[in-house]
Amino acid sequence: MSRDPHRFVNELDGDAVEQLIGRLESRAKDQIFTDLWSKYIDRLTLSASTRLLEVGCGTGNVLRSIALLKQDWNGAMVGVEQSEAFINAAQRFAARDGIADQIEFRVGDAHSLDFPAASFDIVIANTVISHVTDPLAVLDEMSRVVKPDGIIVIFDGDYASLSYAYPDHAFGKRMDDALTRVTFNNPWIMRDLPRLFAEHGLRIVETWGEAVVEIGDSSYFKSFAATYVPYVLRETELPAADVERWHTEQLDAMRSGKFFASCNYCTYLLQHAHG
Repeated sequence: MSRDPHRFVNELDGDAVEQLIGRLESRAKDQIFTDLWSKYIDRLTLSASTRLLEVGCGTGNVLRSIALLKQDWNGAMVGVEQSEAFINAAQRFAARDGIADQIEFRVGDAHSLDFPAASFDIVIANTVISHVTDPLAVLDEMSRVVKPDGIIVIFDGDYASLSYAYPDHAFGKRMDDALTRVTFNNPWIMRDLPRLFAEHGLRIVETWGEAVVEIGDSSYFKSFAATYVPYVLRETELPAADVERWHTEQLDAMRSGKFFASCNYCTYLLQHAHG
């Protein structure tokens, strides 16, 4: 059975962890992706005293981008992440950017947040719900620690929609499925959540979806394939030669301007149903 490397990051060797750190930082520099989270950041009311939490903060790139916008911050900005290596990287990058004193990064479990109830005005889960062991337990913890009139943000991919073009359509579909399976513990969660929010005491304030599509050349999907194709080789029964041929074809398509790949992303802004 495939094991999402982000879910089991604490069981990976140092080289694999560094590769994931590199992937997160590469993604954070890709305007295709940063435009997606900038859209929800722009909708948030961020006063100087706002208390903000990000669960599963990775290397801290979302919080760093907010801190760079809010130089007068005197509230609280906290990032929780299960990987000590990720937290160390987040602290290092924040120091590099001159904002280390604005963000607190700490090791913790999104399924059991070490904060009192109603501690934060805003709680963000940015591309983490697709990886966690129990998405609904994480959702309940986010709901517990946000203030009754606060905002919960869930931004993630509908990774069941992930697709790369490939001349052999049948194998291309198998490769899309394999990449999804080895990378995401919960690839369908974003399409499941709207039916579940009310059961967990939440209501939708605003929501939208966007497609990430790269045609001709690639940056986002190039990095994605480079990071996760090795997991397909190790953890699936697809023939290695076919997988490598698929990857070579993708790189050739990028160089020749013939590339195509796409994936849908969704954003949910939520409040307590009684808020």
